[in-house]
Amino acid sequence: MSRTISRKAPPERISVRCAVYTRKSTEEGLEKEFNSLDAQRESGEAYIKSQLHEGWECLPEKYDDGGFTGGNLERPALKRLMNDIEEGKIDCVVVYKVDRLSRSLLDFARLMETFDKHRIAFVSVTQQFNTASSMGRLVLNVLLSFAQFEREIISERTRDKIAAARRKGKWSGGMPLLGYDLAPTESKLVINNSEAEQVRTIFDLYLEHQGLISVVTELNRRGWKNKQWTTRKGVVRGGKSFTKTSLYKLLTNVVYTGRQRYKDEIHNGEHDGIVDLEIWQRVQSMLKQNAHAGGPFARNKFAALLKGLLHCESCKAAMIPTYTSKKNGRRYRYYVCSSAQKRGWNTCPSKAVPGAEMERFVVEQIRSIGKDHELIAKTTQTIQEESASELKVWKTEQRQIEQELTRLHREISRITEAGISGSPDGDAASQLAGLLECLRAAESRSGQIREQIIAIEDRQAKPGDVAKALDIFHPVWDCLSPQEQTRILHLLIERVDYHGATGSLKLSLLPAGIRLMAHTFNGR
Repeated sequence: MSRTISRKAPPERISVRCAVYTRKSTEEGLEKEFNSLDAQRESGEAYIKSQLHEGWECLPEKYDDGGFTGGNLERPALKRLMNDIEEGKIDCVVVYKVDRLSRSLLDFARLMETFDKHRIAFVSVTQQFNTASSMGRLVLNVLLSFAQFEREIISERTRDKIAAARRKGKWSGGMPLLGYDLAPTESKLVINNSEAEQVRTIFDLYLEHQGLISVVTELNRRGWKNKQWTTRKGVVRGGKSFTKTSLYKLLTNVVYTGRQRYKDEIHNGEHDGIVDLEIWQRVQSMLKQNAHAGGPFARNKFAALLKGLLHCESCKAAMIPTYTSKKNGRRYRYYVCSSAQKRGWNTCPSKAVPGAEMERFVVEQIRSIGKDHELIAKTTQTIQEESASELKVWKTEQRQIEQELTRLHREISRITEAGISGSPDGDAASQLAGLLECLRAAESRSGQIREQIIAIEDRQAKPGDVAKALDIFHPVWDCLSPQEQTRILHLLIERVDYHGATGSLKLSLLPAGIRLMAHTFNGR
């Protein structure tokens, strides 16, 4: 009698597909044959091998983010990891430390939500927990909460240090200012004499011209630029032409009076002032007045429409408005060559011209443009070419500022992460303060660039827009106040050159002004 003995087949071992994720905030050292990412991955692979009896196996795909901060989720390897999780290719994510995956509690909660949805286990090799268990998830959240708390404490310490330094009048970092250099041995401002003279001249120019655009034009004519400096890494920054925004920032900076600002507080600084306090206060009053009163056009007491536009072609000098009063009280307005006033009437063939007659002739010339189809076509083409050229310049700067923002974020993350183990030293805090100032300035500039690009794209002239705008100029002109008429002429005209010997008049138009008027009159 025979007996058959049956054996049960051993249970099939479940395979756990593990992905090792690595991250390093900076690119420093990544060029080495064995770098930080390799060390993290080696630790992860060793841990997976130790769990071989549980069926764990390491996937060959590498998820390495070198040079990316853990403060956000904008990382290429992390995105690939999440896509593979969505597609069901991964069962477990292994990291060297929990902060390699994320340094933000909010971002980490979102990642854990996705992990739970797809039943993904999360393991930190050096911190001995596994989210496959409820206790592991609890420990993980506690650790991450403390990590975020520590980062916030470091940020608060840095802000407090900046506030204390500013209240003592110390320079706490940031972009260098025109007129000052940094002392080689300490973080202190010292006067750059040649640049300081430029700063004083800029304040005087504003008091003379009483308008930001006029001063910007004069500064660009002289070839003056904003502060240029070289970073510790040897990168040259700044040195760009003045704009209305950068000029306003310079004119309102209390540092030039020997003081420091912290939020709404102003304190005496350790550095010497460049601009006399009385002059600085006069400029602030004028800036405030212009903001409410509409600029220098509102102070045109002669109601001279061509003030600042009319030039004597013979003398290459401006023709300034003046008037004479007769016994009957009637006022007669004139435009007088400024060179003739200084050098004598015999030196200039233009001398003086009647104001009302000259203004009427210029306005008629603008009205006649609306009837010249060839000129309108050329003007439209010029406007479109200028818009395209202007957009190209702004978009180039936009790409540059985006690169700068990326660099600043990486530098800030590097310094912050270096201080996680303890409070940052004075140099690190000062460097971080400077980077934060640069970051705020770069983000502000990025917003301004976006606004400029949108405005230019919105104002681009289409065929027929210029003709419609100039055609409506005639009825609209007579309905405008003298102040509004002055603004329109300064918008449309670059300059008017009058030759007294021949009686000829040369009108130079501003295509950008015509474009803006087309945009306004056509209600776009």
